[in-house]
Amino acid sequence: MASLRFHALKESISYKSKTFVEAGRRSELFGTNVFNESTMRQYLTRDAFRGVMSAIEDGSKINRSVADQVASSMKDWALSKGVTHYTHWFQPLTGTTAEKHDAFFETTENGNAIEKFGGSQLVQQEPDASSFPSGGIRNTFEARGYTAWDPTSPAFIYETTLCIPTIFVAYTGEALDYKTPLLRALHAVDDAATDVCRYFDKNVKKVTSSMGWEQEYFLVDKNLVACRPDVTLTGRTLLGHSSAKGQQLDDHYFGSIPNRALNFMRDLENQCMLLGIPAKTRHNEVAPNQFEIAPIYEEANLSVDHNSLLMDVMGRVASRHNLKVLLHEKPFANMNGSGKHNNWSLSTDTGVNLLKPGKTPMSNLQFLTFFVNTIKAVYENEELLRATVASASNDHRLGANEAPPAIMSIFIGEQLTKVLHDLEGVTKGKLSPQEKTDLKLNVVGKIPDVLLDNTDRNRTSPFAFTGNKFEFRAVGSMANCGNPMTVLNTIVAKQLKDFKVEVDALVDGKNFKKDEAIFNILREYIKSSRDILFEGNGYGEEWEKEAKKRGLSNNKTTPEALKAKIAKSTVALFEDMKVMSKIEVEARYEIEMEAYIKHIQIESRVLGDVARNHIVPTAVKYQNILIDNVKGLKEIFGKDYEDLAKEQLKLIRAISGHVEGINGKVTKMIGERKQANALADVAKKAEAYCEKVKPFLDDIRYHCDKLELLVDDELWPLTKYREMLFIR
Repeated sequence: MASLRFHALKESISYKSKTFVEAGRRSELFGTNVFNESTMRQYLTRDAFRGVMSAIEDGSKINRSVADQVASSMKDWALSKGVTHYTHWFQPLTGTTAEKHDAFFETTENGNAIEKFGGSQLVQQEPDASSFPSGGIRNTFEARGYTAWDPTSPAFIYETTLCIPTIFVAYTGEALDYKTPLLRALHAVDDAATDVCRYFDKNVKKVTSSMGWEQEYFLVDKNLVACRPDVTLTGRTLLGHSSAKGQQLDDHYFGSIPNRALNFMRDLENQCMLLGIPAKTRHNEVAPNQFEIAPIYEEANLSVDHNSLLMDVMGRVASRHNLKVLLHEKPFANMNGSGKHNNWSLSTDTGVNLLKPGKTPMSNLQFLTFFVNTIKAVYENEELLRATVASASNDHRLGANEAPPAIMSIFIGEQLTKVLHDLEGVTKGKLSPQEKTDLKLNVVGKIPDVLLDNTDRNRTSPFAFTGNKFEFRAVGSMANCGNPMTVLNTIVAKQLKDFKVEVDALVDGKNFKKDEAIFNILREYIKSSRDILFEGNGYGEEWEKEAKKRGLSNNKTTPEALKAKIAKSTVALFEDMKVMSKIEVEARYEIEMEAYIKHIQIESRVLGDVARNHIVPTAVKYQNILIDNVKGLKEIFGKDYEDLAKEQLKLIRAISGHVEGINGKVTKMIGERKQANALADVAKKAEAYCEKVKPFLDDIRYHCDKLELLVDDELWPLTKYREMLFIR
């Protein structure tokens, strides 16, 4: 194994990065391989084009004749680009994407062949659903599931396959994917937000949820990863001592991008352009070998699809450059981990960003309405929002002085805090003409000027207002954005729905003017939600104590956090907003708890294997070399050998101690794992893995990492941090 490591190092050092040549301007490449509106105008009949656009804009159904026309045109376009297969591309609850390729090729009765693709193949297919996680919705023998075309996310070509974005549902109708609940949540927030917008502008007919993600990742030489069974099987290093030089000099962040990484980025961005992913930003992140890519914001459903597609494309492009992309939230201990900030906002079909102040008191009152309602929604559902980012991998990152804490809070800045304070002081009840004028001119009317100076940021806040959007910073780098976006849009939709009921009740029942009713209700929301607002250091112990006083949750582990997903209030929320049924909610809880168990289970098995079969034998081998050295000194120097061999004897004893520590703790870990596996209840099983099995990972690692510092470098079998963390 050690020789394999040195061979990999030699290959890494000798690898010559090929310069990637970009083909054409980005604007000319953008969307070339996407069946978008521009392409549809070229290939579809007028009726077919109208049918698809109506489905995208209004949610109307596409009839069979239109589907046949679209399928035929889509096939002709794909064939013109050398495509041979098509697939329904979907996002099951595994957290990755899935696809089954079928050829356009069909035989005819006379023994010839044709390329065939009809409306029925476009609209719906029947993949085997038995092997995907369903949380008890489907039994293994109940294999039938359906993928159904989502026309709001355009088909695209990747390599030689036409990929058709679809939802994935069980034979009985329940959602088995991330996309279906997201689409329902987007519909809910559209309806609720549009109704509220009409208080301010009767012309608003549609509100769209938008998102822009920031994807962080690590790049490591592929040959070096091949020498790390832990990274290969779990996506992170389960052992490995810190490099003498890491990120402590802050010299990597925003630094000059290494040529090899830059060539990968150019290739990746070229693929993004072809696939219609509007990648715009690239830069070095804090840790060595850590980078970020970010796009221009898009409609939320499309943005989620593009992020899921990007994560797949990144791996394929990296392979061409002899690199490996690590998307795990914490691939290296004692180094910054990776997140995926979700920047969220709402905009109208009249071109207004509802979270951006305007130039008039009325537009600013609209801004405040959506701003305060979002704060209220997060406050009322902070535990549920925390649950959306819970995973075995993200547990390593949250609260680790590099990412937001597990406590959900909102940062809005000093100036906006003052605006809310002023609004809170509004007289309860009907406003006099003078009060209304003063409020609009002195408070509401000055918001744009306030925001011009509100440029500070709080990296420790999990949910921060950043000028014209909220940034959900706690999402993990491996996560499917559909999960947090479904919850965020649902809770905001519910809050806006409740807000409208309260406003209408004041206006109709107590004869309040509309503005007065809105001010009164916003005033009460600010009062009731102020505990979620926090401007200070989210990493400090003081905040934990303060958050507890405020009644905010601090669910530090996934089993603890996920309980919010099956709370009665959560089930009622999703059912009321028609986003998920009780069965679908409970199924997702089961799936995510099982995923947590399996991740810890796999990590413990891998670490036990590597520790006993790689680290201990290497340590013993080196120990034997030392023993032979001591024996030789004794033969030569006789009784005086002990002074000469003093340090060797210390090493021999230290190695024995760490070997004993590894072997004993691996044995105990296996015992705890067996007891956990015997538990039938998924919650108790997850808690056992969290509390009884997981701690051994750090204990065993400690002894392995100490041995790395003691054992001869030439014997050490695993690629070291110092070798992996600096791209050559």
